[in-house]
Amino acid sequence: MSSRDLIVAEIPRLRRYARALTGDAARADDLVQDTLERALSRFSLWRPGNLRAWLFTIMHNIFVNQIKSAANIDYLADELLPDLPLRATQSDNLELRDLDRALSRLSAEQREVLLLVGLEDLSYEEAARIVGTPIGTVMSRLSRGRERLRALLSGVELAAAPQLKVIK
Repeated sequence: MSSRDLIVAEIPRLRRYARALTGDAARADDLVQDTLERALSRFSLWRPGNLRAWLFTIMHNIFVNQIKSAANIDYLADELLPDLPLRATQSDNLELRDLDRALSRLSAEQREVLLLVGLEDLSYEEAARIVGTPIGTVMSRLSRGRERLRALLSGVELAAAPQLKVIK
């Protein structure tokens, strides 16, 4: 299989992850295109192993750079809904909307790790390499993200972290 064929096989996963990261179809397509351009131009740097993790790492780095360079990028969950295929029942559609809105309320770091591990089925180690953090940080973000997501979906707001007192 050629390098082009290997990369083309990963495009559906890249598109799904980019769409979940950006919350916007057009920005997701741009992110996938930037990722593919960079991957193809630097394919000689790839060491045989997990191509998907390598591509997700490239995408993560591009996404982070875009966030840093932009003044303010909002995750607009409502823009996703009209483009999603309609579910068989109204309650399913409402649950999907609630999940999408709850995901949009997570921090970018928690949402990213939750999507990598939960949606893309990557290991903690692969997710840690992609986001460039230790495995323990990935596990912590995942745990806190899941807890926050559960709370948001159940309608229970988590208590704010207790304020530490300064003692002189």
